[in-house]
Amino acid sequence: MGKTVTTYLIDGDPKGTQYAFISNKICQMFVVPRSNLSYLNTQEKLQKPAFYILLGEDESTKPQAYIGETENFKERVKDHDSKKAFWQKALIFVSKDADMTKVDVQYLEHKAIAEAKKANAFILSDNKQIPKAPNLPEHQQDSMDEFFEDVKFLASFIGCNIFEISQPKAEHLFYTKGRGCNAKGFYSSDGFTVLKGSVIAKTMVPSFNWKEKREKMLQEYTIFENDALRLTSDKTFSSPSTAADFCIGSSNNGWLVWKDKDGNTLDSVYRKQLE
Repeated sequence: MGKTVTTYLIDGDPKGTQYAFISNKICQMFVVPRSNLSYLNTQEKLQKPAFYILLGEDESTKPQAYIGETENFKERVKDHDSKKAFWQKALIFVSKDADMTKVDVQYLEHKAIAEAKKANAFILSDNKQIPKAPNLPEHQQDSMDEFFEDVKFLASFIGCNIFEISQPKAEHLFYTKGRGCNAKGFYSSDGFTVLKGSVIAKTMVPSFNWKEKREKMLQEYTIFENDALRLTSDKTFSSPSTAADFCIGSSNNGWLVWKDKDGNTLDSVYRKQLE
């Protein structure tokens, strides 16, 4: 079923301050860059109970985030601005209608940290523990569960995949075994996702052109187990070739080296069908 999302760009910049909400839903998301925290002075809703995510989108191979709740985001963010260096923007979630309570946002924080840790797409070094879920009446818990589904949708809508867990179909899996790796994954609109448990080549050919970044990714995404480097979580790459390069440790045409269980290349399954 389709959804209508209303987005308002406060300063006319698609990467700047904005808010968004889904028609007929109460969840409203504000996106506030760290460079424009003065905007908080203009929004009364951001001076009340809120659930929020601080996002760091720098050159690191795995992005970092902090998930929290507060009774007043405007006041709370002052501490984050002075003590947390990594973040560049905040996603703040409030109700368009009646204000949320402290217990409501504590419940959202509990759910968000649990699901973000399960997805394992972001580093959550400042959210070491999953907070205990507060006691909510059953009807209010149902309401906050629905609210959180809208949180996940709106975060994904602006390209933040902190809660997303890929669900591949078995018939769409592709494999490669170049240079000792034994990797599998699938292709989607997000790119090519290499699946958890894939064996990654330990070494790189001398001509490999992003050695330093691959080394960092190996440290963050793999574990040495039974004399093999295994991927500890799913990892989505922007293209099949980049995914193949990472897995094999050399330069490859991903459209040709990824093959399904019947030996069909990714190219023949996805691109040839357009001819």
